[in-house]
Amino acid sequence: MLDGPHADAQVLTAGASLDEARAAVVALHGRGATARSVLGLASELDVDDVAWLGPQATGNTWYPYSFMADTADNEPHLSSALELVDETVARAVDAGIPRERVVLLGFSQGACLASEYVARNATRFGGLVAFSGGLIGPEGTPREYDGDLDGTPVYLGCDAKDPHIPKERVHETRDVLTDLGADVTAQIFEGMGHTIIPEEVEGARDVLKRAVGDGE
Repeated sequence: MLDGPHADAQVLTAGASLDEARAAVVALHGRGATARSVLGLASELDVDDVAWLGPQATGNTWYPYSFMADTADNEPHLSSALELVDETVARAVDAGIPRERVVLLGFSQGACLASEYVARNATRFGGLVAFSGGLIGPEGTPREYDGDLDGTPVYLGCDAKDPHIPKERVHETRDVLTDLGADVTAQIFEGMGHTIIPEEVEGARDVLKRAVGDGE
């Protein structure tokens, strides 16, 4: 039973129904945004047979401070958010979609949450898409994660001078996930700002297509 600040979170849906989908996306919105807004990516990515699940953070924020603040300062919100992500993944798995076809996707604060969830629960997922985000914690955080991502496709995209996400953290995330066995594509762009651009949409679409097509 989920507890903490996100205990009563709603999960919105888009795309295919879970009982008919070949893959699922757990889509995590950014700070101050909504599940409905991030679910708009379902039509933009336009991959058939994918069920989209969008948890809604309490107060539209997954955790109160920067993702690079002391982790303890973001508790209990961070642990509650990670539990909500886990429950949403389990909802897809319980509906018959194997974990190897479940993609974690997020933008900004949601991308940080998705990245941290995948690292802490390293196994073969359908993929990870992190738009303008990276692993959570201050500089020097020990990255002592267990498990094996076993070829999980990962796409990371960010601006070289993003006002919230240092490119060094994107590089660290790339290296940590690679060491955990992921197949990582990381792109750093110049002058795109804190947003999502068409090149990133293409990278995300590739991840989703692999999730839908694996095992055919």
